[in-house]
Amino acid sequence: MRRFLRHPSDMPVELVLRKQAFVPKQRLNNISLGGVACNSSRGFRRGSAVELRIPLFGEQARYPGVVAWCRKLSDNYLVGIAFIDEDTLFRARMVEQVCQIEHYRQQREQELGEQLPIESIAQEWIAQHAAEFSHASLN
Repeated sequence: MRRFLRHPSDMPVELVLRKQAFVPKQRLNNISLGGVACNSSRGFRRGSAVELRIPLFGEQARYPGVVAWCRKLSDNYLVGIAFIDEDTLFRARMVEQVCQIEHYRQQREQELGEQLPIESIAQEWIAQHAAEFSHASLN
């Protein structure tokens, strides 16, 4: 299985089935661009065409993808969404990086008990995680 970026569970996402219901397994096996893993209250069949939505970022944060894998957890599912074109992958990764930074900011503020400027938190996160983040969805 490819390494997929793990979306922070405290930042809600929606997975919505698209009209194109299913991608043939042969085509799915050829997808190599990578994607995002997120929690879902329901399971999805491998190859299902879905749209990943991140409500925090409004209507523009919608990314068409394909379910690459789905694992049952104790109380929900972990779903791997593969993006099948470079533009969608790039846009989704940029938004995902913002989600990761916001999650990190919330953690640091809770640890320190004070509000922190997003610019300094972003620089701190980039210094610590940018290298691993840039390779997380590559084969």
